[in-house]
Amino acid sequence: MTELARTSEQRKRDTLERLEHDVDAWVATAGEAGGAPWLVPLSFLWDGNSLLIATPASSVTGRNLWENGRVRIGIGPTRDLVLIEGTARTLADGELPDEVGDAFAIRTGFDPRQLRPSYTFIRIYPVRIQAWREARATVIKVVLMRSCGSRNGGSRSAAGPVSPGRAPHRSPR
Repeated sequence: MTELARTSEQRKRDTLERLEHDVDAWVATAGEAGGAPWLVPLSFLWDGNSLLIATPASSVTGRNLWENGRVRIGIGPTRDLVLIEGTARTLADGELPDEVGDAFAIRTGFDPRQLRPSYTFIRIYPVRIQAWREARATVIKVVLMRSCGSRNGGSRSAAGPVSPGRAPHRSPR
C-alpha cells in the first residue's frame, strides 16, 4: 500500500497530536567535549511551547544537559516519528510551580519530586521539529524552526506553537 504524502497542515496537526497525547520519548544527549551519544527513554509533559522532562541530577542525561544544553528527541513509533532538536534549561530547586509538577505526575504516572536520589526538572525548548512517516510516503519534513542564534547555525524564522527566542540552558544552582 502506498500512502500519499501529508499536506503541511496535516503534518502539523499530526505532530501537535503526538506532542499533546504521547507520554514517552527517546532523549539523546552528548557530553561537552565530544562525548559519546547517550540515549534514554523519558516521560515528558508538553505545554504548547516546551517539553518538561525529569531525570536524576546525577544521571548522564542530566549532566550532559547541564554541560551543553543540546538535545535531540524522538517521539512515536519508527514509522510515524516526530524528531525534535532543542535547547535545555535545568530548573533551579523550587522553580517548578506545584501545579506544573502535579500535571507532570498525573500525565506521566510518576512524581519525581518524591523520588531519591533527587530528580531535576529540565525544560526542552524546540529549535526544530521534523515529522517523518514511512519512507515511501514522505521524507523528513520540517514542521517548525525558530530562532536559535549562532550556536546552532544561525538565525531561523519562527513558525508554529513555540515562542521565539533562545532559551538559556543553565539555571543558577
